[in-house]
Amino acid sequence: MKTYRDIAGDAGSNVMGQVRTQEENLRARMAKIRLKVAVLSGKGGVGKSVIVANLATAFAMRGLQVGVLDADINGPSQAKMLGVRGQRLTFQAEGVQPARGPLGIRVVSMDLFLPSDETPVLWSGPTEGEGYFWRGAMEVAALREFLADTDWSELDLLLLDLPPGADRIPNLLPLLPELHGIIIVTLPSEVSQLIVAKSVTVAKEILKAPIVGMIENMATHLCSRCGAHAPLFPGQDSARLAERLSVPFLGRIPFDPLLSRCADEGTPILMSYPAAPAAEALSEIAAKVGEALCLPPAPS
Repeated sequence: MKTYRDIAGDAGSNVMGQVRTQEENLRARMAKIRLKVAVLSGKGGVGKSVIVANLATAFAMRGLQVGVLDADINGPSQAKMLGVRGQRLTFQAEGVQPARGPLGIRVVSMDLFLPSDETPVLWSGPTEGEGYFWRGAMEVAALREFLADTDWSELDLLLLDLPPGADRIPNLLPLLPELHGIIIVTLPSEVSQLIVAKSVTVAKEILKAPIVGMIENMATHLCSRCGAHAPLFPGQDSARLAERLSVPFLGRIPFDPLLSRCADEGTPILMSYPAAPAAEALSEIAAKVGEALCLPPAPS
């Protein structure tokens, strides 16, 4: 397999020059960001994106400069959850200006480039049947452009909301070799934990970035009759899984309809309902994440 560097001539297209320029831009952009942290689940439907939006909010509430890259190209949701859908991205000499969410959170998502709610992201290859094989390369190219062409400015923290699937994790390596941490989200169900365990292995062996910890979402639900918390899934405690995988356990978030409502409204629960059980759990988890990353503590 040949790479760009194996091509003797480029027929005047200056492909190599374009690649070098983008790589230089990527390094320059990332040098201004103190910490880059990826959040992954391996399996869809575990509420990872909601957690990313609220972690970003928790750190922005501390006065930190925070950015969110929605790396789920085919199923973007951060623009909706952070209330920036409809914002028009501007192109200036410094680069693409990200959308601004609550507390100034900078947001870049494929959703901001789509003309309508019904528009899907489709990948085309040289022939109709080859689109699938081009998808991985095109997704990496899109993420590289998001990182290199966006004027992120000075950031304390950039959170990357990764798409489901352990096969997507290696795509980060050439883009962010200096990744500072990985946060893992799972459910207390056997299916979710089975897939998450595989993602942890891939993250450890390929990314080699420190794993900040594991979060268990939808851990319990509040009984409408007695007010007691009861398990929502019959699976094993995720803390035991984290211990088996030698990963720190960051905490549990209860199932809370307010989380879904706030995500739909584009207002993080930490801002709208800070006393809600899910919000309090997220605040405690954010405190542990901040301590692990050596970020300034929340003001008292």
